Amino acid sequence: MEPDKDLHEEVGTEGEKKKSPSLNESSITMGQFQLDTIILGDCIEGMSLLPNNSFDLAIADPPYNLSKGGVWKWDSNNKLPGFGGDWQKVMETWDDMSLREYFTFSVRWLSEVKRLVKPSGSLWVHGTYHNIGVINVVLQFLRIEIINEVIWYKRNSFPNLSGRRLTASHETILWAHTGSVKKRNYLFNYDSAKNTDFLEDRLKKKGKQMRTVWDIPNNKNPEEIKCGKHVTQKPLRLLMRMIQLSAHPSQVCLVPFAGAGSECVAARRCGLHFLAFETKKKYVDIATSRLSNENELFTVRTAFPSASARLPDKKSDKTKSAGG
Repeated sequence: MEPDKDLHEEVGTEGEKKKSPSLNESSITMGQFQLDTIILGDCIEGMSLLPNNSFDLAIADPPYNLSKGGVWKWDSNNKLPGFGGDWQKVMETWDDMSLREYFTFSVRWLSEVKRLVKPSGSLWVHGTYHNIGVINVVLQFLRIEIINEVIWYKRNSFPNLSGRRLTASHETILWAHTGSVKKRNYLFNYDSAKNTDFLEDRLKKKGKQMRTVWDIPNNKNPEEIKCGKHVTQKPLRLLMRMIQLSAHPSQVCLVPFAGAGSECVAARRCGLHFLAFETKKKYVDIATSRLSNENELFTVRTAFPSASARLPDKKSDKTKSAGG
């Protein structure tokens, strides 16, 4: 890692307007960390080491706190109409907190994100009914204005196994900004959103305004999972849409919960730098492998170092892993 003094040379000293680094620059540091790196460690601890207003964008896929109740799974060897590949309900220790714990955890990481994302920047947060109500309240509590609530409609969602509920076929994404409510400076690439042809989205018509319901299948292309996968992994086309709507190439994306690195790969494909955190080494290894493969798949982009790093050893409270 580069010493902190190098940060002032790359992204500006305190009090100056910080300029996003060019993709042609290499070995750029952000605080103690090198950009285009996935840090092995707790995001709250890691983010606390970074300077204010350092990022143009954040994409957060936190624990949904849904690992409760019984274990549900499906073996694809049992062939029934409407059932696809193997599936199992997420049941992870890092995804099981009391309501008080989850609220406190959400306040802590979102407070750091608010401090780190520029007033002109955006924040995207994934969730379901298990956690998105808490996230919504915490955003309001921290005076982070929600721009839109997006419904990610998954037309290929897995059928309900119990027959006691409606089939869960959507997730919620909150798009927010960290600036003033009285002076909204967040970036919105309106023309791109309106005029881009999103072929897989049956609801979006080219030349029409983008709505808050996105029809994006949850299938992953083979290269997205060939290095391994995360239990809550998101498709790249979903993440790339977020980036294309709210950022420009050469800007810097913060990823608090890296998982298998999908947000990092999406950032790279869109021409952005990133800095990410992940508590599980196996996922850091998967993400690092995926990023290494990007250099071969997308040679038109700058070949970033696919390095991983670790936070300084320090006892911390229960660490959380999510993302994809």
